[in-house]
Amino acid sequence: MDLESLLHPLIPTWSSVVLLLSFFVYLGFAGSLIPGKIVPGAILSDGTRLHYRCNGLALLILLVATLEVGVRMKLVSPTVIADRGLELLSATLGFSFLVTLALYVAGRNSHDQGSSLKPHITGNIIHDWWFGIQLNPQFMGIDLKFFFVRAGMMGWLLINLSVLAKSIQSGSLSTSMILYQLFCMLYILDYFFYEEYMTSTWDIIAERLGFMLVFGDLVWIPFTFSIQGWWLLSNKVELTKAAVVANCLVFLIGYRVFRGANKQKHIFKKNPKAPIWGTPPKVIGGKLLASGYWGIARHCNYLGDLLLALSFSLPCGASSPIPYFYPIYLLILLIWRERRDEARCAQKYKDVWAEYCKLVPWRILPYVY
Repeated sequence: MDLESLLHPLIPTWSSVVLLLSFFVYLGFAGSLIPGKIVPGAILSDGTRLHYRCNGLALLILLVATLEVGVRMKLVSPTVIADRGLELLSATLGFSFLVTLALYVAGRNSHDQGSSLKPHITGNIIHDWWFGIQLNPQFMGIDLKFFFVRAGMMGWLLINLSVLAKSIQSGSLSTSMILYQLFCMLYILDYFFYEEYMTSTWDIIAERLGFMLVFGDLVWIPFTFSIQGWWLLSNKVELTKAAVVANCLVFLIGYRVFRGANKQKHIFKKNPKAPIWGTPPKVIGGKLLASGYWGIARHCNYLGDLLLALSFSLPCGASSPIPYFYPIYLLILLIWRERRDEARCAQKYKDVWAEYCKLVPWRILPYVY
């Protein structure tokens, strides 16, 4: 096989580019038109705050329904994404580079002094390109940071549904595939049901928009989080009833911790006096929540996220490390992110943070320093 044959699937075709751009256009226009709850974001350093239209669940349902109509009318194949996976991957990667270049140029040329668009230039081109220059850049009134993470989560579901269709079409549908699809679908639907909680996350509040977030949202989330589905297409796994039950327990425990911790943090930021587990919250220095999950371990939500990631891979069995790429990567990422969060919180809250750390000494995993 020559080099051209090997590289051909990686070269974006016009069809893959049209599919990708149609997806973004739909999200842009429909996201601006469909009614949704308007959620105020965090107050920025200049006293302003953005407002987000949280209509992602309605947007996702309408998109899937529209595609279903297209499939029934034979206007689009249900396996089109699975059939063009590598083409779409390379097209999305190229789009990410172009977007990041535009963001870099716009940021360098910005003279806006507001918190959202003020340029943060270090002089290190690689650093500024990777981490971004502006906090909340917009395009045609659309907050790009919120838009891209929404696109990544929806893209993940669309890839999974196309892989599921290909599995059914080829007659290889298995209990493992059903479990994987079910867990991911519940996780993604839950994300959009609680989409407003995203507005209080560190990515939205503090991270500037550069290649790290653009690539992470548009490429990494949909194409690497779906590795298990791709792997199950060509590898059959037989699960015992005990394995199925154990897998479901890992998912349910992970979901309970992940959603519970994030919900407590979000509610606390909106109303610091709201009860946690039925009792008044314990607050350190009037700023840091030390009740509920946040009184058990710092960044306890990361533990829930890791358990969920593991539950997506367990249906693939133990014959290969490939389906476990996501939880392994996530473990490394969250440990790195936890270290960054710790440093930022120590700098921001100073003595209050030190007091919180004495009260809650465990990080991510309870009873582990």
